[in-house]
Amino acid sequence: MGKPSGFLDFPRELPLARPPVQRIGDWDEFHVHANESMLQEQGARCMDCGIPFCHTGTLLGGMASGCPLGNLIPEWNDLVYRGLWREALERLHKTNNFPEFTGRVCPAPCEGSCVLGISEPPVAIKSIECAIVDKGFAEGWIGPEPPLTRSGKKVAVVGSGPAGLAAAAQLNRAGHWVTVFERADRIGGLLMYGIPNMKLDKKRVVERRVTLLRAEGIRFVTRCEVGTELPVEQLREEFDAVVLCGGAAKPRDLQVDGRNLAGIHFAMDFLTANTKSLLDSGHEDGKYISAKGKDVVVIGGGDTGTDCVGTALRHGCKSLIQFEILPKPPSDRAPDNPWPQWPKIHRLDYGHEESAALFGADPRRYMIQTKRFLGDRCGRIKEIHTMRVEWTSDNGKPAPREIPGSDQILPAQLVLLALGFLGPENRLLQKLGVKQDARSNAAADCGTYATNVPGIFAAGDMRRGQSLVVWAIHEGRGAARECDRFLMGLSRQC
Repeated sequence: MGKPSGFLDFPRELPLARPPVQRIGDWDEFHVHANESMLQEQGARCMDCGIPFCHTGTLLGGMASGCPLGNLIPEWNDLVYRGLWREALERLHKTNNFPEFTGRVCPAPCEGSCVLGISEPPVAIKSIECAIVDKGFAEGWIGPEPPLTRSGKKVAVVGSGPAGLAAAAQLNRAGHWVTVFERADRIGGLLMYGIPNMKLDKKRVVERRVTLLRAEGIRFVTRCEVGTELPVEQLREEFDAVVLCGGAAKPRDLQVDGRNLAGIHFAMDFLTANTKSLLDSGHEDGKYISAKGKDVVVIGGGDTGTDCVGTALRHGCKSLIQFEILPKPPSDRAPDNPWPQWPKIHRLDYGHEESAALFGADPRRYMIQTKRFLGDRCGRIKEIHTMRVEWTSDNGKPAPREIPGSDQILPAQLVLLALGFLGPENRLLQKLGVKQDARSNAAADCGTYATNVPGIFAAGDMRRGQSLVVWAIHEGRGAARECDRFLMGLSRQC
């Protein structure tokens, strides 16, 4: 690297986010870029390790270790250190179609497997990645690059989330005519409606990239559900190949007494309605699930639960608690969670930081099990009954056991279920005759992405189950390569 002693000379520094109490007053991104000299110092911390695990993208312990996209991280870290930003952008785009998305919302498994992270805080890879691409847009280095020739083949991509957009971008680059079908009113899928605006700005970031893809020749069709508005027979007749990227849209439910009371919602319904109303009218239309003045309980952790916390705070909730049934993670790696596995440690995410600033404490309560919901005379949720649990071994498997006498009753006028997803919706897969695996995902082998139906491929959460945006992009690119091979006999551009 350009500065072999950089990891000794410079401590890890991250850009300062806007103060929590200030940022909950609006829906603007809380990300703030560091100045270039600081970013160059952070790039210098990349230590030219012999085996850079940051871009391996392997699964260890069931979680990603390193970047699934194989991002050339040491290379662009060095280029940033030397002030070669445009060259850094070129290296970044070689493996990642949308670094402006991953640089904002990815949990950064690359940093979790950074060799420097064994003994020191890891390189600030995510911050550098986001700064590179944002500088590329600001300097005008990123523009439409339509293919020079067309193959004459037509491909339909179903779903416009990160997997669908990545597949479309790669197939278009290979010269095929690509049409992306989206049942919502805006393009972006999870990027548009599943992630709140304060994490990923829709107009400035998501729509900017969609506009670029459209200028490169990709056709987008919204408000069109394949299998309903567009019959599957017509889809197969009009297109030479189909790539299914519909996501894992089936939420996991919580079947306890009182579940059907008004005021209990799936997290994604809450987040989607909020962003749609924000974009349509700045919330003036009232077509969203408001947390204003309410005692809010979020059940479930993960990114979706955190996004519910941040959104409810911006609505002006009265109080907020988040339940997790699992124990609180340790502050440092446990012995059974060694590097380069993803570090399963306690983190203070943006929503928790904001809640602590507003209400004086982290909103999370661990090892809590919901027993039932109780409603008022009008059939609306008014309180939630819980019990603490302890984790024991049941035939070698961890299992929660209720602690007698630990009952608690809490007020709640809004409950948000952020319990993850069970898989894709079945209807389209069944209409196309696509086989499903034991977890109900589209059955398609990793590496080929081909389903049992010739010419139909599957990628992203629809194939692998609920996962990260970076995995979705990886899968979309892989499915595009195999689709191109199916159409042309070989793949040179995907």
